[in-house]
Amino acid sequence: MIEDAPDILIVDDNKYDAEFVLEALNKHKLTKVKVLQDGSEALDYLFATGGYSDRDTRKQPKVIVLDLKLPKVNGVEVLRMIRSDEITKRVPVVVFTSSNEDVDRIECYRLGANSYIVKPADYDSFVKAIAEIVFYWMSHSLPPSETPH
Repeated sequence: MIEDAPDILIVDDNKYDAEFVLEALNKHKLTKVKVLQDGSEALDYLFATGGYSDRDTRKQPKVIVLDLKLPKVNGVEVLRMIRSDEITKRVPVVVFTSSNEDVDRIECYRLGANSYIVKPADYDSFVKAIAEIVFYWMSHSLPPSETPH
């Protein structure tokens, strides 16, 4: 059975951060969420390769929340691949990371990240930040049309 794309794709190898994200999204009744824990699996999912070869790539998430420090393929490279492919280049990508390094932030924006947010250290601020990210991208942002008018 081919599944619909989640509204939100979370790519984060820190299981506690992923759990916090899921808790925040569940509080706001956002249940179409998929969590992946490494960059390689994220690329397999997005481009329907490996264990996701039967997935329909026309059905992409509405927003990707991407950590940078990932095993196998780092978040910067995942972002580079997302932006370099017709299938995924218009999907909003919010970098949500513990890195406060200028070099990471500059590179992510250069590659086309829609936003770069440093993960708050305390739980309440973390949950509030993720809820605000998702609320904005799911409720207020209008995706580009596929064909120009």
